[in-house]
Amino acid sequence: MRRRKFITLAGGTAAWSIAARAGQATMPVMGLLALARPAWVMNAIHAGLKEAGYEDGRNLTIVERSANGQFDRLPALADNLIRSRVDAIFATGSPVPARLAKAATTTIPIVFAYGGDPVADGLVDSLNHPGGNVTGATFIGAALLAKRMEIIKEIVPRATEVALLVNPQGTLAERQIEEGKAAARALEQHLHVLNTSTISDVDVAFEAMAQLKIQAFIVSTDPFFGFVGGDRISSQALHYKIPGIYTGREEVDAGGLISYGPDKTDTWRQAAVYAGRILKGEKPSDLPVMQPTKFELVINLKLANEIGLTIPPTLLSRADTVIE
Repeated sequence: MRRRKFITLAGGTAAWSIAARAGQATMPVMGLLALARPAWVMNAIHAGLKEAGYEDGRNLTIVERSANGQFDRLPALADNLIRSRVDAIFATGSPVPARLAKAATTTIPIVFAYGGDPVADGLVDSLNHPGGNVTGATFIGAALLAKRMEIIKEIVPRATEVALLVNPQGTLAERQIEEGKAAARALEQHLHVLNTSTISDVDVAFEAMAQLKIQAFIVSTDPFFGFVGGDRISSQALHYKIPGIYTGREEVDAGGLISYGPDKTDTWRQAAVYAGRILKGEKPSDLPVMQPTKFELVINLKLANEIGLTIPPTLLSRADTVIE
């Protein structure tokens, strides 16, 4: 009975379109369906919307639904958001929010922003021709794991025991585990995969690293690490003095040692620009999925000195940013 009711509501909402609102003296409404909403993500979204000509409360209403890092809350939040009769949905924090929204409506435009492969995740037909009602931006972080392992090997060249932090509740873990194992074989390392889905799991993971005598760790691409667990990971890494590499400068700014990846803030900004363009009438199917063009290496030299680690001069010379 509940399923029949949901389908009816979703269908009714789908009929509510931007064109239908155009003749009314009301502001457009954008729904935000997010796994979590850290400040840097929200700032980027608002910056992108402003660039597209929209400001929340002035000429746009944003209806926010955040799962606060809990994946199991997302289906109910998606249901609730669809009922809110929004003109567009901004889905972020993994492919799951966008996937739920896509399953609920074929006409309400959906814009995603996350770090996976939207084609493999079933969100779009192709990057250049998304098709349907979904498009967005990806920072393809999951494809950079091997490169990050090579970089941490430069910092700790004798490391043979390394750990990969993954979130088994997410959707990006399996591919990164496979890539990590392949990279470890090439680097002659033994890779320990540590499942980490909650803050308490982070503490358990570092206790395990200490017992296993892990010499370096790699943070995989997953919204839990970027949105929720980053601060605890960096504080535990400092406590145990284990060097690790992260997915973006946000984690280094929060106390991490080193990161390699695209500007994730810009990914959310670009996606928000797309949301604004769609609110003005453009179709998601006409907007290719945006991908990063620049990748940056950020090194926290201050932290390296604190834990007694020497960063090779060759790596420092390649860094885009060095925190001293």
